[in-house]
Amino acid sequence: MTKVRHVLGISGGKDSAALAIYMKQRYPELDIEYYTCDTGKELDETYQLIKNLEVYLGKPITRLVAAEKSTQNPFDHYLQLYGGYLPSSNSRWCTKKLKLDPFEKLVGTTPVISYVGIRGDEDREGYISKKSNIQSIFPFRKNIWSEDVISKVLANNNLKTVAGLLEQLPDTNSSTRFADLLSKPLSFSFTQPQKLNLLLDTDTKLFNQLVFQFLKQTAYPLATEAGFPLLENDEVLVRDDIFRLLEECGVGVPAYYNKVDFSVNGQTGHYSRSRSGCYFCFYQQKIEWIWLYEQHPDRFAAAMEYEKEGYTWNDDERLEDMIRPERMEAIKAEYIKRTARNKQKTKSPYLLGILDETEGEGCAACFI
Repeated sequence: MTKVRHVLGISGGKDSAALAIYMKQRYPELDIEYYTCDTGKELDETYQLIKNLEVYLGKPITRLVAAEKSTQNPFDHYLQLYGGYLPSSNSRWCTKKLKLDPFEKLVGTTPVISYVGIRGDEDREGYISKKSNIQSIFPFRKNIWSEDVISKVLANNNLKTVAGLLEQLPDTNSSTRFADLLSKPLSFSFTQPQKLNLLLDTDTKLFNQLVFQFLKQTAYPLATEAGFPLLENDEVLVRDDIFRLLEECGVGVPAYYNKVDFSVNGQTGHYSRSRSGCYFCFYQQKIEWIWLYEQHPDRFAAAMEYEKEGYTWNDDERLEDMIRPERMEAIKAEYIKRTARNKQKTKSPYLLGILDETEGEGCAACFI
C-alpha cells in the first residue's frame, strides 16, 4: 500500500504561512512536506518570509519552478509562448502554468492530503484538484472538508449509507439531534449549506468522524488511513488569529502588509499590499499599483515594460497613465475616503482588515 503524503503549499502570503505554523504546533505527528511555487516575479519580502519559515519549521521548503529547463524565468517563458498576452481575470494562465502544474507534477500519482489555508471568516472554496489522488483539507474552517466530499456525504441517495455509518459511531449527547438532521433529505427549502451548517453546529467532531467513515468506501487518499488527527479539530481561525500566530512565533508578518504613510491634499493616508503573489498581479487595486510605484519603483518599471506589447495589466488603464501626478492624486484621495468608510467596521491594525473586500478576489493558489 502506498503511503499517503501530506503537503502544504507556501504562497508567500499570511494565511499559508500561518497554516504551516499552526500544523507544526497542533499536529507535529504529521510528516508534512512544504513547497512553494517560484514564478521568478515575487517581491523580496516573499522570499524573506519563506526563509523565516524554514528556520521555524526546521525543514526546507521545496522550491518548485515551472519550465525549469528554460533559459528564461518561468513567467517570461510562458509569456513568450502565449505571444505576449498578459494574464487576466478571464485568462489566468499564470496560475495554471506557474502554480498548479508544478504542484501536480510534484505530487505525481501518489495519494496526497493537501492542506489549504482558507480561513473560517472567508466564503470561498479554493483550488480543488481534479486528480483523484489529491484531497484538500481546510484546517482553519469549521468544515475541514472540500465541497466535492460534502456533496457526496450529504447527497440524498446516500441517506441510508450515512445513517448506517452513524449507528456504528459512539453515542454523544447530541447523537439524537444529529441523526434527525442527517436523515432529513435535501430540498429547495433545505439546502446543502443549511444542512451542513446545522450538522456542524450540532457536533463538529461527530460530523468529522462520520465523513471519515464515509471516505473509507471511496478512493480518496484518506480512505486508507487508520486515523486522522484533524477529526478532533473544532477550532475556527479568522484573520486576527493569523496575524497573532505569525507574530507570536517570531516568523513575522510579511513586510508588504505593513502600513506606509502618504499625504494628498493635506490629508494623510496609509497604504500597503493586500496580497502575496507576483508584484504585477492583475488583481491588485489601483492604490496597490501606486504603492508598488513608490515603494518598489524598479518593479513598477519592469511591470510597465510588459505593457509595451500592447496588452495591459488593467482593463481600463495603462500603468504609464496611472502614475501621472493628477491621476495618482485622485487614486490616493479616493482611497482615503474608502478607508474612512470602512475603518469603523474593524479594529485590525492592518489595512487588509479595513479593505476586507480585496481578499475574496484572486486565485487561492497564489494568495492564501
